[in-house]
Amino acid sequence: MAVTSDLDHKDDRIDRIASAIRVIPDFPKPGIMFQDITTLLLDPKAFKDTIDLFVERYKDKDISVVAGIEARGFIFGPPIALAIGAKFVPMRKPKKLPGEVISEEYSLEYGTDKIEMHVGAVQAGERALVIDDLIATGGTLSAAIRLLERVEVNVVECACVIELPELKGRERLGDNPLFILVSAPGA
Repeated sequence: MAVTSDLDHKDDRIDRIASAIRVIPDFPKPGIMFQDITTLLLDPKAFKDTIDLFVERYKDKDISVVAGIEARGFIFGPPIALAIGAKFVPMRKPKKLPGEVISEEYSLEYGTDKIEMHVGAVQAGERALVIDDLIATGGTLSAAIRLLERVEVNVVECACVIELPELKGRERLGDNPLFILVSAPGA
């Protein structure tokens, strides 16, 4: 995998993170180069480096909410939230949260889906980081942003471990900034 990053300086941790991500050809269907983060999670040093890089970036940005997108955002979000003193808010697929929810629909290649969060999980004026493992087309991230903005939360930034730049997901985020650790060209 060619390695590029949004970091403004060379950091050896990026190479360790990129090399810990397994690429599986033709999964889940022919032509897809699946970016498998389970191997990153099996490498404690690379996993710690991943969390540390995000914490270093966000620790002084007055973020009160880390919103993690189901399911892999649930892996990276909680340790970041704990380290920066923020709450973690799960952004879930429909009918997974037990209480009253607010939802946002988004388009898929074939059809639509929704993302939900509990009503009252965030308050107007809070500052949020939205986290997921990967950005492809940007549909889920843009829905999470719209959902948070509907309840007057300020989305400071979105963050992902991996970006598939040829799918142009950044474009769907509008003016919302995106920070990534590893770019996977040709994925």
